[in-house]
Amino acid sequence: MPPRSIQAGLFRICQPCFYRIVSNPSSLKRSLVIDHRTRVSGFFIPTGGIAYRKDSQMDVHSTLIRAGYIRQPYSGFFHYLPLGQRVHEKVERLIDKHMRSVGASKLALSTVSSEELWQSSGRLEKGGNELFRFEDRKESKYLLSPTHEEEITTLVSSLVKSHKQLPLRLYQITRKYRDERRPRLGLMRGREFTMKDLYTFDSTEEAALETYKEVQGAYKALFEEIGLPYIHAEADSGNMGGSLSHEYHFPSPSGEDTVISCSNCGYCANEETAQITPPIPISDLEGSRIATFHGITKNRKTLINVHYPRYTKATNDGVLNEVHASKVKNIISDFDPSVMSALDLWFDSFVGYTHLAEEESYSRVVNIFDVRIPPSLYEGLPPSRFSKMIEKKSMEDFPIPTISITPDNPAPASSLNLLKIQDGDGCPKCEEGKLKTTGAIELGHTFHLGTRYTVPLRADVLNEAGEWKPMVMGCHGIGVSRMIPAIAEGNSDHNGLCWPRVVAPYDVVLVYGSAKKNAAVPPIEDIEAVYDVLASTGLAGGTGVDVILDDRDKDIVWKLKDAVLVGYPIMCVMGKSWESSRKIEIEVRKTKARLEVELGDLGTVIEGLLKEL
Repeated sequence: MPPRSIQAGLFRICQPCFYRIVSNPSSLKRSLVIDHRTRVSGFFIPTGGIAYRKDSQMDVHSTLIRAGYIRQPYSGFFHYLPLGQRVHEKVERLIDKHMRSVGASKLALSTVSSEELWQSSGRLEKGGNELFRFEDRKESKYLLSPTHEEEITTLVSSLVKSHKQLPLRLYQITRKYRDERRPRLGLMRGREFTMKDLYTFDSTEEAALETYKEVQGAYKALFEEIGLPYIHAEADSGNMGGSLSHEYHFPSPSGEDTVISCSNCGYCANEETAQITPPIPISDLEGSRIATFHGITKNRKTLINVHYPRYTKATNDGVLNEVHASKVKNIISDFDPSVMSALDLWFDSFVGYTHLAEEESYSRVVNIFDVRIPPSLYEGLPPSRFSKMIEKKSMEDFPIPTISITPDNPAPASSLNLLKIQDGDGCPKCEEGKLKTTGAIELGHTFHLGTRYTVPLRADVLNEAGEWKPMVMGCHGIGVSRMIPAIAEGNSDHNGLCWPRVVAPYDVVLVYGSAKKNAAVPPIEDIEAVYDVLASTGLAGGTGVDVILDDRDKDIVWKLKDAVLVGYPIMCVMGKSWESSRKIEIEVRKTKARLEVELGDLGTVIEGLLKEL
């Protein structure tokens, strides 16, 4: 007769096998889940993937790979493994909570948008090579949306016709696509990324500005709940359009953005928007201390020579100055900042106006003088690489159309402050303050768009007077996939990650030893009893404790090192103290505090610790 079987959850197991599993949990196969408890043996956590080097500082991207959160199949694209997906979902749930606080409804728009729609808003060409564009079999043209202003405006305009249906606040958390020229810094700048987009529609400008303030409050509450330090900075609206915007930055030396703040007043702005005390010409500046930055337009026909003081002081003992590309683009809108060898490219594509083909434009030169250069130096600058190449190519007598842009001809002086801000520059808002530059990572952005999209896309509603008026719009984004490495960077050390409880994949890991390592293994019923006490512990808000049981056949030291790498907020150990006095050892990852508690007090102690994490 076949051996009697025992029902275990969804499975029937023969009696001898069942007792073997109970007496030796490590023999349990990953594919067999016999109860409600979460076990590491049944959870995919492929730690490793990048070798750890003690002689170097591991960046957060490498740590996320080593700890089993993500893998990178292609440049700019990432797979979220189970641990990473749990963190991602918890960040999303937090965002959902704070979007509900402003009365927003969640939806999900299609990732695909039509080129025709983007052409209507005027953003198709501005998107340039960063758009993933494709055609279907009918040769209809589409793109993978990096943002959804056109789609949401078209959708709302088809459904909302009266001011009585406003205000309206809709948001989504979806994957977006941007063909980055140089993906880098892992999840920080990829070609595929997850964004939260909140779109707001109001009937008046005044109501839209009140909505803007409400969203700002929700953003601040979100970052504060996570415990993530942030900088709230004035920003430029750029390609998004609109007249008002702010950014939310995580201060980080690895960040690609720069935030400017005042040491005295509350002034704070990103590098593109920040101003300084208006500079004046350096009277004792010598021509030999003038440098030239070379740029070129997208059609490769206009060479841009930006002349500026090489150093912050008239002498050579100051800090080297740098030209700010966005300030050049404000003057020459067709300027292509991505070109590194503009001078060579311009000479290679040179076309004289006496040799023009039909509908072809000729090459020209634009000289721009920074406001710090005194007018006496506009003429007779020392030989530059440009003048030397003119001589080398025997073009001295060749007519090259040239114009000069100076503070009084034709641009205002304020627009010719072309240099990046340096530490110690004067604050534009107060006399006493000095400016400080901080490296940062942009996590969120709020835009007051006004009627930037509702006018061209004809999103009108009937107002109280019975007149058709365009809705007033706002767009407010958060980089969800960026937040994960930012939180990790702000909560890690050389041993691994240290997640805040609100986004940790699990709150507590329960660890015990291995019989193969000559350790005393607690009876399975004791292990399950401790797990159940942890899992049944209640926290404020009605949430329970997320617990995972590390039942792998490894010794306690190995498991604890792995737990530190993964970043569980609390580690509970059933080791020697359990064997001798039936006490559980608790270690808090963030504070490194250690204590021993009896089983009866475990739930209360864990609840108190998690409230502080």
